[in-house]
Amino acid sequence: MKNQYQCRVFNPKELLNQIGMMNVFAISGGRWTAITNEEGECVEVILPVGKGYRVAITLGFNDTYTVRREFIRGGKVFYKGVQRDVYCEQIGEVAYKASCFVNVSFATSTEKFL
Repeated sequence: MKNQYQCRVFNPKELLNQIGMMNVFAISGGRWTAITNEEGECVEVILPVGKGYRVAITLGFNDTYTVRREFIRGGKVFYKGVQRDVYCEQIGEVAYKASCFVNVSFATSTEKFL
């Protein structure tokens, strides 16, 4: 079923297992938020990093993840990088790289994800 997020619904616990709990602790200190659609199904997982940065992960219709590095200031979201077509075997490494905002470049694309 297609929704306004242009992504599939998924089980957030399964995504966290694919990332790995030690990576989740390293990225966000174990904090995460599931964004749900109108039916209450998870369509996005947010891992807050710090200093206004967060990592957002969605599942596409082709069974690959999209990982975004986002910066929030004044209620406005700035996209600092997007990496698409991430397989479940790579999601932990890509999410960790997206969380390292101080000295690691991440998917230099600045296109907006709608």
